[in-house]
Amino acid sequence: MADNIDPLTGVIDPLLVGRDLAAATGTPESTWRYWQSVGKGPVSFKIGRRRVYRRSAFIAWLAEQEAAE
Repeated sequence: MADNIDPLTGVIDPLLVGRDLAAATGTPESTWRYWQSVGKGPVSFKIGRRRVYRRSAFIAWLAEQEAAE
């Protein structure tokens, strides 16, 4: 199975950008950029100039933050 297929649903794991993360959490896009530059936050990668996050990586990261609390 391809890396971008959600194993639970069989659906392609959508890509998110900083504004999606900001809308979901209320954390500014600039904070997401800073966290990426210092190695914090969910796993991301670049497509051209755009930094993207897999939805599953974002959800997993949120769960880690909640568990650490």
